[in-house]
Amino acid sequence: AASKLEVSMPAVVEVESGGTARIECNFYIPGNGSYTYINWSYMDRSNRVTLCSITGGKILEENTDYKGRLSVGEDKSLSISRVTVQDARTFICQVGADSHGMGENRTELHVYSELPTPHGGAPCSRLSLLLQIARCVSRNSFPPPNITWHKNGEQLQPEENMVKISATLTRESSGLYTVSSTLFAHVTREDRNSLFHCTVHYWLRGQRHAVESRRVNVTVFYPAEHVQLHVMPSSALVKEGDDVKLVCEADGNPAPVFSFYKRELEDSWQDLSSLADSNSGVLHLHDVNKSSSGLYRCQTLDLDDMRQLEKDVELVVNYIEGVHVKMEPSSPIREGDSVRLSCSAHSPVALDYQWRDEKGRKVAEGNQLFLSNLTFETSNSFSCKVMAPSVPGLEQSKQVAVDVQGKPRIVAISSPLYVRQDEVVNLTCKAIAFPWPSVHWNVNGTAHEYVENQHITSNLTVRVNHDLLRAGAMCRVSNALGVSEKHIQLLDQKTPESKGVIIVAIIVCILVVAVLGSVIYFLHKKGKIPCGRAGKQDM
Repeated sequence: AASKLEVSMPAVVEVESGGTARIECNFYIPGNGSYTYINWSYMDRSNRVTLCSITGGKILEENTDYKGRLSVGEDKSLSISRVTVQDARTFICQVGADSHGMGENRTELHVYSELPTPHGGAPCSRLSLLLQIARCVSRNSFPPPNITWHKNGEQLQPEENMVKISATLTRESSGLYTVSSTLFAHVTREDRNSLFHCTVHYWLRGQRHAVESRRVNVTVFYPAEHVQLHVMPSSALVKEGDDVKLVCEADGNPAPVFSFYKRELEDSWQDLSSLADSNSGVLHLHDVNKSSSGLYRCQTLDLDDMRQLEKDVELVVNYIEGVHVKMEPSSPIREGDSVRLSCSAHSPVALDYQWRDEKGRKVAEGNQLFLSNLTFETSNSFSCKVMAPSVPGLEQSKQVAVDVQGKPRIVAISSPLYVRQDEVVNLTCKAIAFPWPSVHWNVNGTAHEYVENQHITSNLTVRVNHDLLRAGAMCRVSNALGVSEKHIQLLDQKTPESKGVIIVAIIVCILVVAVLGSVIYFLHKKGKIPCGRAGKQDM
């Protein structure tokens, strides 16, 4: 057990600015004696300033700077509300106990502001210069924090002619600190994608903390070293009628001025810059054709050092031309003949051939089509479709007519035709032929003709008379190669009355035969009619 008065206090108490600080004062008096007085004070430089005194259970405040912010607990601890950074001092608790003398101890009060917030910005920089990269500011902090710089996550250290860091410390009227740090560095073109940030390191409640700023990218200016020229879409897939872009790209910043040229005869170049966007480096070629093929050049100019770079590219416009269909034999074709169709074309790429009829149906592959035993009904129009498999969409077609010639052939006629006297009827005659035929009738009437699918149909409107019923009508179809005729038979269609008489007569005949059969059968049963061979002969 202790033999003298002892006072114990925490060495450090930490509190955030604006909060309440509680400083404990624990003491021991031998023999369980009681205190005579307790004095709370603080150190201002080398002077001790009394805050309050506790005697006989009464509290006497003596310091007006803390008026309204001090309180003493039942355990004699001192509480200070609405703490500011100016309250960061050494506080002393002194206890007196008559014969046991006096004892005291002290506590350091540490006050911290809110978390420091770094602010930074990145300007533009040119190569080979040690220029400002960014500035980082932390305001209203206590105690003053420390600022470090980082590039792509790696901390930077000052290095002669490469990295320089300058910092300033300002104490505001509030007692808080503003810290500013500026980073200067030598940048290269590789830094165009680098990210810089600052980190503010500070103490809070006895522990070290850190907060990072946002990442910033430095805009680095440097001249172009390489230039590329591309054809879009790929030159291997360009066909006549396409829209093409020539895209020129340089690795300088800012981008240089772009110019475009096309090589003409020998070593002369045609300036195409008026068709291009000199800032974006894109040359637009619309509806290209065979003559658009050739060597194109992109030339760049850096306005800082007037350095020029250039790049060439070959543009190949794929095409199909000269599609031709040859027919063998070429002489007029008659029904029953055979022909061979041959298709040819010219292109810088391999071609495939396909044959289709007039309805668009595929009939053959390859550059030849053989047609045998031709008739009028054979499709008389074929097309040769030429395609380039390596260039999607590149194709051409050529049509050819296969005209089968011959004398007319009558394929349909309205015969026999049942008519009545004085009735108006239509006589029909349908034929096919090439060259185109004419249709004639041997009777008078009103004729109408129409054409459908290589056929000609003639309809003759006539009134039925006795001569027409007797002789009928003749359809005659002719062209330069011959004549075809067919007869139309007209049959008299009886009236309903005459039909009834005929039916009655038939019924009467049937009844007579039935009666006669019954009589013979009856006589046979009565034996009136002999059944022997002699009897049969008598009969």
